[in-house]
Amino acid sequence: MNQYAHQVRMLLAVDCIIFGFDGKDLKILLIKRGLEPEAGKWSLMGGFVQNGENLVKATARVLKKLTGLENVYLEELHSFSEPGRDPVERTISLPYFALIDIHKYERQISDEYHAEWFPLKKIPKLIFDHNKMVTAAKRRLRYKAAFHPILFELLPGKFSIPQLQNLYEQVYDVMMDKGNFSRKILSTKLLVKQAEKDKANSRKGAYYYKLDRKHYNDNFHAVLNIIPNPDSFLK
Repeated sequence: MNQYAHQVRMLLAVDCIIFGFDGKDLKILLIKRGLEPEAGKWSLMGGFVQNGENLVKATARVLKKLTGLENVYLEELHSFSEPGRDPVERTISLPYFALIDIHKYERQISDEYHAEWFPLKKIPKLIFDHNKMVTAAKRRLRYKAAFHPILFELLPGKFSIPQLQNLYEQVYDVMMDKGNFSRKILSTKLLVKQAEKDKANSRKGAYYYKLDRKHYNDNFHAVLNIIPNPDSFLK
């Protein structure tokens, strides 16, 4: 016990990179920091790990407290542990990224924390090392989405293939061939075609699809091969 008593104490925090898709842009949810230092500046949502909590429970608590969100897709990144990253106290942060359907959750977001959605391509300067966390999350999202169908977590209950293609193009910042994309995504057997069409963007319209949730869960770790050469997007 004496060996523990003389060791340096430090805080452990979790920060949440929350991605959403509004049908047009891939976005990130930010808040205005309410305390010094850096009060009033844009920040990721975060908090400290409490006694009796593991990292996942702490992240879920922070998300619910700040946004009202529950049962969303979460994935752990890597630790940020530079000694001077927080000027107040030595703090190690373990960020998680979350994927949500903006339209499903937009009314649950708490006004208390001045939360605002920003297009991922236009995010402001954030406090501390939070911009580096966002960059790490974007790289992980790109790599993971190249192999696994996690981007469906960003979509509403029904969607068209053009909407899905737009999401992939937003994530990877590339233009994709419509025919090739449609063929590849339909070959996964993850989609269930609906009778209804989305006619908002064309007179002919595009059929809506729904995700086959059971097939999705059973085949989550199957390789999709939607994106060729995924390593090229890890820059």
